[in-house]
This record gives sequence, C-alpha cells and structure tokens, in this order.
Amino acid sequence: MSDLTPLRPRQPVPPLALLLAGGGRFELAAEAPRLMTLVVFYRGLHCQQCRDYLTELDAALPDFDRIGVGVVAISGDEAGRAERTPAEWNLQQLRIGYGLSPRAARDWGLFLTHGRPRPEGSMQEPRWYSEPGVFLVRPDGTLFFSAVQNMPFARPRFADILAGFDFMFERGYFIDKECPARGEILTLDEIT
Repeated sequence: MSDLTPLRPRQPVPPLALLLAGGGRFELAAEAPRLMTLVVFYRGLHCQQCRDYLTELDAALPDFDRIGVGVVAISGDEAGRAERTPAEWNLQQLRIGYGLSPRAARDWGLFLTHGRPRPEGSMQEPRWYSEPGVFLVRPDGTLFFSAVQNMPFARPRFADILAGFDFMFERGYFIDKECPARGEILTLDEIT
C-alpha cells in the first residue's frame, strides 16, 4: 500500500516552511502575493535538468512578479548543497528552499527516489530526493494548479504557465469565477 496521495484542486495544500539558501525563511502561509505563489520542487544540486529548469525560472521571475505571482524552488538538499546551488547555477534572484523532509514531500504528493552512486568526479546524488513538482497556490492556501512527475524531463514550461495567465487576463476572466481550478471532482459519485 502506498502513502502517495495527490493534492486536490480547490483544497488546502499542506503547510510548508523551510530555510532559504543565503539566509531567511520561506513560509507558505506567510506569503502575500497579489495572485498566487508558484512552488517548484526540484531534485537537487546533482540534477543537470533541474539546473536548466531553474535557470529558465530565474529568468522568468520579472514576468511572474509583473502578474503578482511569488516564486520559490525547493529541494530536499541539505544546507551545504543548497547554499552552492545559486552560485554554481548562476541563479540571480530565485529563492532556494532546502531541507524538505520525505514526509513533507509525500504530503505534497511527490514521488521519492533512492540516490545512486555516480562515477567519481561527478556530483553525487543524495541518499534520497523528491522528483519534480510544480504547484500554483492561491493566497487562501488552496491548490489552483499542479503537475507532479516521476522523471526529471518533460516538465511544464514557465512560458506556458505565464501564457495561461495572459490568456485569462486578456479576456478579463476572474480566476475565482470564470476560471477556477479544474479537477474538482473527487469521487465518481459526484458525476450525475
């Protein structure tokens, strides 16, 4: 029996509070974005695909800020690896949260993987890490969007997420009314 359970749209997300590389703390409940908070879970410093993904995200931060979306990237890396991430990946502004526990990763519906030995001279994998997940959380703490993966490739592109918001804004949609989070049917009994 698995303890892996997906998060539900329009329902509260689990609490999330972690230290940030470079100092400070991220606490989802204390965020106050105009629109939403984008929470991006990544595999860790060992993952080159994560490096490319977070570099893309770092470049898109002004666009997310323009529309009122706060952003954080989070891994289970320990402090030393997390502190190396912004410098080694040349991330200029992205907040890097670290120390995600296996329990918290599971609470967010993330897949977990055992680290494997790599050739000497390569960045070693940690004992375990979470696979990628991307979540948009409304200011009231409920889930608007989620994408969870068990592999490091084919992640949602940040340009596509931004284009989705632009689509809604151009049409004058109110996110709560004309474009609420989809996938709200929790049981087949709800379909009549």
